[in-house]
Amino acid sequence: MPGHDERLRRPAGIRSLRLGDITVTYVPDGAVRLKPRGWFPDTTDEVWAARPEYLDDSGHLVAGIGGLLVEHGDRALLIDAGYGPQKLPDDPDAPYAGLHGGALLENLAALGRGPEGIEAVAFTHLHVDHIGWAWLPVPGGDRLAFAGADHLVSGPEWARHDLAEEQGTTAGMLAAMAPRVRTVADGEEIFPGVRMVLASGHTAGHASYVITSGGRRLIAFGDALHSPIQIGHPEWPAVVDHDPVASTDVRRRLVAELEKPGTIGFGVHFADVVFGHVRRDGDGPAWRAHPE
Repeated sequence: MPGHDERLRRPAGIRSLRLGDITVTYVPDGAVRLKPRGWFPDTTDEVWAARPEYLDDSGHLVAGIGGLLVEHGDRALLIDAGYGPQKLPDDPDAPYAGLHGGALLENLAALGRGPEGIEAVAFTHLHVDHIGWAWLPVPGGDRLAFAGADHLVSGPEWARHDLAEEQGTTAGMLAAMAPRVRTVADGEEIFPGVRMVLASGHTAGHASYVITSGGRRLIAFGDALHSPIQIGHPEWPAVVDHDPVASTDVRRRLVAELEKPGTIGFGVHFADVVFGHVRRDGDGPAWRAHPE
């Protein structure tokens, strides 16, 4: 098995774990490389020089893009829908260095799940790397992959979808999603054992999803955290956080929750350590891959 440091520098493949009668699986769609100082503007060159294990050979943070498949018997929910079959090249003025997607449907098929078998897609928020397959047609046709699924969005996020447009989500993308959107309230159960919990800060209505079964819980926290290094530094906002003060408060509370017994976290952008838990050592809280 590769070491923890090696896993921090590569995107994850398909990874699954079981919680009681629920199976959760990370379904990759693509990846993005983040410029560490550009993405986390409160950091310094000295910070990254001291933590080289987080950076690939080109000096970037590696972040996966994809969704979380939640299966309960014959039923299936997908949390987030990747970026879709598109690509952005490196932009010297952007805080990322290349972004691509397109593998989600192929990876769902490898798991024995077609998009028609997904009863709902729940979104953490409306940024382009989380809604891709919700508005883009299947390659070679004009059919939307998840046309038969409810699109679940927190009420505050949908009410302020204009803010997503400031981050690259277009009115056309939202219009393609709108006929299937159903807004959900804080604490609402959206699927057996799954409830939405507001975690506003990264966006106005950013959502986490808490999955509870078999005496354990998993928190799918979306973009409340972008990198495992933030576990020890929740004071570092991402450059794209809508409200850096609120997002910092969310991260601090989230780290405390992830330290509790029986709690697993799911970080969709956490390289190849998407499932993990928080443990304290002499340097404070840190992310440990699950299973280690």
